[in-house]
Amino acid sequence: MSALMEAVRAGNTAETLRVVRGMTDAERRACLPGLKALRAELREFSPWDSRSEGVRPALHLAGAACHTGAAAAAAWIGAGDMRWQHAPTDALLRALETRGAGWLADVAHRLARRPVSADVPYELMAGLVSRSGCEVPATDAYVTGWVRHIGGGRRGGRVLDSLRREPNLAPLVAGLFALTDLTGIRWLLGDGPDSWPSALAALAREGLLDRALLLDACVSRLLRGASGTDHRILLPVLAGLGLTREEERARIADWTALARDAASPVAAHAQTVLGALALGGGLTVRQLAEASEGLLFRVERKLVRAQLVLLGKVLTRDPGAVAELLPVVARTFGHEDVQMQERALKLVERHLGKLDGQEARDELCSAADQLTPALRTRAAALLDIAVEPRATYEEVLPPVPEPARLAPAPETAEELAEELGALLASGGDVATFERALDGLARHAYRDPDALREALVPVVSQRWWAAANRQGVDHLPVDTRFGHSNAREGLDLLLAVLHDRVRTSDLLNAVRRPPSAHGCAHSGLARVFDARLHALAHRLRAEPLPLLLATPTWSTGLLEPGELVDRLAEYRRLDARVCPTDFGQALLRVRRDAEAAAREAAVRARTLGTREGARLARWLGAGTESSATRLARWLRTGATAPEAAGRRTRGPKILVETAEVPELRRGFPPEFHWLARPVSAFTERRHCHHWDDSIRPHWLAVLPERRELVAARLLPDLAATAVEDGRGASVLPLLAEADGEAGDAVHLCVAYGLGARHQEDRLAAVDALLALAARGQLDTVRLGTDLGELVGSGAVKARRLADSARTAASTGADATTWRMLRHALPVPLAGLAAARPEAAAVAARGLGDLLAVAAECAERSGAGGELPHLAETAARGGSSRLVTEARRLRDTLAVAAAA
Repeated sequence: MSALMEAVRAGNTAETLRVVRGMTDAERRACLPGLKALRAELREFSPWDSRSEGVRPALHLAGAACHTGAAAAAAWIGAGDMRWQHAPTDALLRALETRGAGWLADVAHRLARRPVSADVPYELMAGLVSRSGCEVPATDAYVTGWVRHIGGGRRGGRVLDSLRREPNLAPLVAGLFALTDLTGIRWLLGDGPDSWPSALAALAREGLLDRALLLDACVSRLLRGASGTDHRILLPVLAGLGLTREEERARIADWTALARDAASPVAAHAQTVLGALALGGGLTVRQLAEASEGLLFRVERKLVRAQLVLLGKVLTRDPGAVAELLPVVARTFGHEDVQMQERALKLVERHLGKLDGQEARDELCSAADQLTPALRTRAAALLDIAVEPRATYEEVLPPVPEPARLAPAPETAEELAEELGALLASGGDVATFERALDGLARHAYRDPDALREALVPVVSQRWWAAANRQGVDHLPVDTRFGHSNAREGLDLLLAVLHDRVRTSDLLNAVRRPPSAHGCAHSGLARVFDARLHALAHRLRAEPLPLLLATPTWSTGLLEPGELVDRLAEYRRLDARVCPTDFGQALLRVRRDAEAAAREAAVRARTLGTREGARLARWLGAGTESSATRLARWLRTGATAPEAAGRRTRGPKILVETAEVPELRRGFPPEFHWLARPVSAFTERRHCHHWDDSIRPHWLAVLPERRELVAARLLPDLAATAVEDGRGASVLPLLAEADGEAGDAVHLCVAYGLGARHQEDRLAAVDALLALAARGQLDTVRLGTDLGELVGSGAVKARRLADSARTAASTGADATTWRMLRHALPVPLAGLAAARPEAAAVAARGLGDLLAVAAECAERSGAGGELPHLAETAARGGSSRLVTEARRLRDTLAVAAAA
């Protein structure tokens, strides 16, 4: 072993530097194969493993010095596996300083072109630039490193002094404004007098930065579409530069573009500049009209209101501008906020008498059709036009979602390996997972050796295979395969196939009695886990020829005739049925199609097996009418599982279910938790079932009993609204599932509509529309639940308004209105009863909700009275709440009169 390799393996960085500096280029190249082999060897260990942690810095240093090509050296220095234990920067620079200036410059620029996430040390790049004398590379990585190097300016004058000493100030500042994303360094740039913005403005005043170039950089960055927080950096720089009126006038086109498209604070700044120019004579009427056209289409009421005020001032001062500006004002007639519509109409009323041109009047008449019904009537009287009757409303709902039939399990082991690789890499739906389970069982039964051979590319990438290479013999089931998601279950099965789990551990996992304590999800999770444990044990001890519980449909339902066929195949092969697999099959088998269930029950009895007889009894019980079942439950003193109670816990409304004896009798012990009643108070509030990807699999445990699943998911859905949690992505699948859609399902949707995150609200809207399309949505129940939740504070009115507007925008105005009609009375009553100091809190977001309700009522032609609406509409003032209440009141009155 060479002296260099000895020093590297010993982790002696100082000795490595001494040795490598005394070597020729040929000697360095000769060491590269050994260094690369050592690097490959260290990849088997984590960066923090004691066997590699001390070696990596010395290896990093040696490899950088021994690569004689600039590209190879830069690739080695910036490699991801060297990032966490890299060589000291000073040592790297000393190892490379004997190279030529061109070589050093090449390496510096290559490192600077790497992504910011590569975390190449700025001191290294700057040291190479300094030693080579090359032009500074103003890339994202280099500039970000420079900003981090200077710091956030938390001590007075530090940033300004550091920038004054920077020899490459101009190109680096230009690179700062050209960064792809300023968000990552926003906190370093600071605010106030000791921040970067104030320092840059001061440098421009001192002449160390070109003021015109800095102004161009700021405006260009804003025009290209700055991210949400960039304005906190750019606007203070603009303010610090102190633009003259001539400089502002020279950029009228820029201010107009920013006012139309930029983020709200930037648009407000541009609006202020344009307003000052307009009132000071620096803006023509045509330029003001162009700027106003963009501003009046914005959703921010503050910006629209300010622009209407400006237009009113100009129209009062310059009557000759009426023909050009009044049609622009009329663009606001289509604004979603009725207050803005009314303000614009008042402006037209005030100045219409000055209008002579017929063309402008025609534009006003055309725009008036966008007003709300009450305002349209007012505009028609003003403009002397007839009010056109609205077209007959027609509700538009999405197509009824249809379940997809599962394809057969992959026929070859190679096809199965491909599907498993995709599942483990990116996840999949219930259908893909169930096909994979069935394929594993079938191929392990037919030819386990061929299956293992086909799985080699998949297994080599799994974490437990790496653990084997690191000397870990067998892996415990409980601590290493927790089944918090489907991927871990697949990992367990693959590890069993490759003898990475002891048979005794598998047997213990199967025989272990369920814990006496659990969370609301425990019943569903235990069935899922028990089935995987049993399948894993049978893969080792007695492979199954096929899985009985593989669903027929993507929702998890299993056709009864198909289950009978599988039991017949088991009898033909004289195979022993797995109890958990058969238990899951019973829970999945379709029982609501009476003819198919009766026919399958007859066939099951003729099998002459215990499982056939059990299936026949199960199908027979499932074909009883609801009245017969209720009578039998009453005779035996049992409570129907559909009879659910409601309880409140804080602001939440939760559902409690009664015990379901039929889910206990004849099922394995692991299934008994499903039969337990669900309580709002006795279940554990926090658990380890945090992964949303497992929830669709829980729905497939009880595909015909979604109320029971929904009751167990309800605390999670409540958390999306009350505690800003996540987890509403399961709602569309819940809406597409079979079984009763009762209290629990509707409450789940209600909480989803008020969820904190928009993605969750969109999922709830999808569920709402799917239930409506299937004829299963009870708008009275859902609306009443929403009213109670808004009244208790569990659901925020503004979030519900966003969801309702999204649902209505699909064409479901009547459905949305019927829901809101029953949701609004409770918060309106609470507003009327609130003390003055609490009224503002009670009214928060209620104006938005009333606005959506008014829009839906207008489009759908709804009429009638709404409790407590008149009291709100009669309140004084012109707030959004009062304005929208009056709009809704008038809309309902017009429709009722018609």
